[in-house]
Amino acid sequence: MGKLSLNQKKWLVLAHLLFSSIMLGGAVIFLVLSIVAATTTDAGIIAASYRVMHVLSTTSVRASTIGTIVTGVLLSLWTHWGLFRYYWLIAKEVLTVFAIALGPIGMYVWTLPASSAVMSDGLGAMQNPAILVNSVQLWTGIILQVLSLAAIFLLSIFKPWGKRKS
Repeated sequence: MGKLSLNQKKWLVLAHLLFSSIMLGGAVIFLVLSIVAATTTDAGIIAASYRVMHVLSTTSVRASTIGTIVTGVLLSLWTHWGLFRYYWLIAKEVLTVFAIALGPIGMYVWTLPASSAVMSDGLGAMQNPAILVNSVQLWTGIILQVLSLAAIFLLSIFKPWGKRKS
């Protein structure tokens, strides 16, 4: 693959950082909204929290995930890092696959039933066993998403474990 000039690399790194920051910010927003939904007794606030999470899962979460993947792959291919040359980079790639399953896919799947149920049944939906299980899955997914994205950021900064033997 061709190499990037220093200026091109800086722009690509900037795009990658922006997309990944939006991805992490989205996960934190999900965490805050899920705390709000879990601690209020106002059906309107619960419905709005789930609706906002659902909208985010179909917009900024998807866009930032796609942008992060595309810029990350391009950085790997067009710089000395390579796709599988370093252990820390492989760990980031595995965590990214995990984050994709939790982010755009999981958050969409978990927020849609909760949003629909609260809109139709009000607070009574929160007593439905299926919605309670869904809430636990959503909470678990959000926490794992935030932790995996934080780990990706840490790996990017500290780059542990070194280079793989060829």
